Amino acid sequence: MDKLMHFLFLSCLKATELIEKKLAFKLSFKERLQLSVHKKMCKACTLYEGQSKLIEKAFEELQKSMQKQNLNIEEFKKEILEKTDHSS
Repeated sequence: MDKLMHFLFLSCLKATELIEKKLAFKLSFKERLQLSVHKKMCKACTLYEGQSKLIEKAFEELQKSMQKQNLNIEEFKKEILEKTDHSS
């Protein structure tokens, strides 16, 4: 029973890692099962997944918009990082 519990239950840290991984890659069956079980019990991680999807979609839209305007996304990222480093 302990092995089953260890297999199925994730910490929120591991769940958020899988949520982010899911945005870029396909999860294994085990990872999908673990994440599904975790989200059924954890409202915070379910909300986190929704927010991550929203942020990812916003960045994709921003990137499309910048490409239409011939702006360099890497320069834009650098500018954001510089501004956030100076505000700390």
